[in-house]
Amino acid sequence: MGEDGIETIPGSGNVFRDVGDPDADLKQARAVLAARIIGILGDRKLTVRGAESATGFAAADFSRVRNADLGRFTLDRLIRMLASLDDGIEVTIRLGRRGRDPVQTMKPVRKAG
Repeated sequence: MGEDGIETIPGSGNVFRDVGDPDADLKQARAVLAARIIGILGDRKLTVRGAESATGFAAADFSRVRNADLGRFTLDRLIRMLASLDDGIEVTIRLGRRGRDPVQTMKPVRKAG
């Protein structure tokens, strides 16, 4: 228990897993990709209409990503959206085990060069 009387419990790094979501790994992967898309839109000061013009993906798709409404997105669609914004991006998926729970990590990284 902390000094303030509040008990803290360390998380797993995946909030969806921490709350017992059965699709935790998939949701975490989508959230990581969406965060990167949102970051690029913000860095470039792109509106959803500007992103639509630049990529060919619907403005509504970018709006859904910005609002974290990711339920209708597949991983490959989010990866394609991300790649359309930054053709130097590389997405790596590693599958492994942490303890007894399967872990799926996804980290978009900028390609060197």
